Amino acid sequence: MEVAEKLNQAADRRTELAADRTVLAAERTYAAWVRTGLAALASGVGAKKLLAGVIPDWAIIIVGTMLVLFSCFAFAAGVWRELYPGAPPPLPDTRRLPPPLLILVNGGLIAVGLSAIVSIWFGRSGG
Repeated sequence: MEVAEKLNQAADRRTELAADRTVLAAERTYAAWVRTGLAALASGVGAKKLLAGVIPDWAIIIVGTMLVLFSCFAFAAGVWRELYPGAPPPLPDTRRLPPPLLILVNGGLIAVGLSAIVSIWFGRSGG
């Protein structure tokens, strides 16, 4: 009986550790979405200045807007993937990021993205 109990405890611990790995993997995925969104946001804003005088202004506005809209999508998708990861894992020891914090931070990033679109549409391009 003692061997069976030890095996049971070891299996339970492996399950707990797997649940912790699942939580940490979800956080890495969230971070990747945010990192991708920030890169797209910076590219969209930078396109206005970098491409001025190289391609027509209407093309700059389209490219910049698409990049910034993609960044907003990435911010929203990061929160969605973190909040709805699929089948629930066993109860982990590791705490998940609080959903209100995720929504607040990514909502702020989306607001920055939308203000960047206004800047791309109505801001000056040239030196």
